[in-house]
Amino acid sequence: MGCPQAMMSSVVGLATACFVMTMTMSSALAASSNVRPAAKQVPAMYVFGDSTVDVGNNNYLPGDFPRADKPYYGVDFPGGARPTGRWSNGYNIADFVAKSMGFKRSPPAYLSLTRASRSRRLLILRGLGGVSYASAGSGILDSTHAGKYIPLRKQVRYFGATRAGMVATLGATAANDLLSKSLFLISTGSNDVGVFAAAAAQQQQQFPLPSDVVDAYYSSLISNYSAAITELYGMGARRFGIVNAALLGCTPSARALSPAGACAAGLNALAGGFNGALGSLLAGLPRRLRGLRCSLGDLGGLMQAATVDPPRAPDGGPWNVDSACCGAGRLGAQGGCQPNSTLCVDRGRYLFWDSSGHPTQRAAQLVASALYDGPPEFTAPVNLKQLTTQE
Repeated sequence: MGCPQAMMSSVVGLATACFVMTMTMSSALAASSNVRPAAKQVPAMYVFGDSTVDVGNNNYLPGDFPRADKPYYGVDFPGGARPTGRWSNGYNIADFVAKSMGFKRSPPAYLSLTRASRSRRLLILRGLGGVSYASAGSGILDSTHAGKYIPLRKQVRYFGATRAGMVATLGATAANDLLSKSLFLISTGSNDVGVFAAAAAQQQQQFPLPSDVVDAYYSSLISNYSAAITELYGMGARRFGIVNAALLGCTPSARALSPAGACAAGLNALAGGFNGALGSLLAGLPRRLRGLRCSLGDLGGLMQAATVDPPRAPDGGPWNVDSACCGAGRLGAQGGCQPNSTLCVDRGRYLFWDSSGHPTQRAAQLVASALYDGPPEFTAPVNLKQLTTQE
């Protein structure tokens, strides 16, 4: 089975938002089950991308830059409050996707494995459980926050080291068989779009930006994304769960720039244009990469749906879709999530955990549920359940 046609239209300007939803968030979630542990559907899960799926790699990087290694990050982490490197009050999207695959939570951060038990390392060498290479702040391009985080190309190189260990332990045939049955989850692109938009704003360029400039940037992103997927395919990956860019213009920090607290339509348009280009890429890859299968999850569309028609909180109350649960000042966007930040009490009612727009644990659960067995409005051509259980 191939990959989807473009799920989003290209940039057309600022007059309207770039996502057109045919289902509300509430009806979409009604059509999908709650994420829950099940018999393991894949031997392992390998995770690549940014802060939406990072489980702590940045904690092991040298240098002085933001990390999710202090309260209130992790205040609701299952099993005991503690900051783990996840940009959330608890679990993130990768954790809930892993749970849907039958695992306890996301596989461990690659850079943490030097401290892992021998039994854990042996399981990984046997192709079981998986590894997370994701790094908050990273992008598709090496130039996105250059030198600070682990860009996608380096994450793929780290996976190559993991695979080499598997081949040495199991042999190439057995390793490739396990990898072909495993899930490769990739969630990246938002930081690239954000950095591009920020550079344009710094240069006082007006939105919409010139189409030739935007198209050239998309081309660079898609070329590098294609190279990463192709390289993983060459190392045995066959089942890809791809998550597109977030609705960047509706994060608390973006809304705070508007006196009315409105979404930044120009930023949303840029993200939507990237998502359209990504969809087109994935539609064509199976024609040259035989046996590749994928599920494209529409994170941007899910966020748009939540903004237009917020789902109900567990207690039946309304959701907050514009403010950060942990922050300071207007919309919680005038400060990061720190030990002295204002912390919301009803965290099950918030879409955003911090000013940057990272989802709360509850929001991540709802997104992962829709990605796992949600409707085709948000996953195409198949959802993650179909990707991993159907041949």
